Amino acid sequence: MHILVPIAFALIIASMASALYFMMHDKGKSQRMVWSLATRVGLSISLFLIILFAHWMGWIQTSQVPLGR
Repeated sequence: MHILVPIAFALIIASMASALYFMMHDKGKSQRMVWSLATRVGLSISLFLIILFAHWMGWIQTSQVPLGR
């Protein structure tokens, strides 16, 4: 999990960067920006579900620090 999460974050940032690049250079003539943003959404949802599954399996634990302190 210590390796998977940073790699997923790097892929999400790379997808956002590619969407920005396509937005600036394609000027709305292609769907590459839309696909890059859809990929980012898919990666973000996948990362969230993987973190929930890892917590459910006991691979990661909460910090046990009370809220409000």
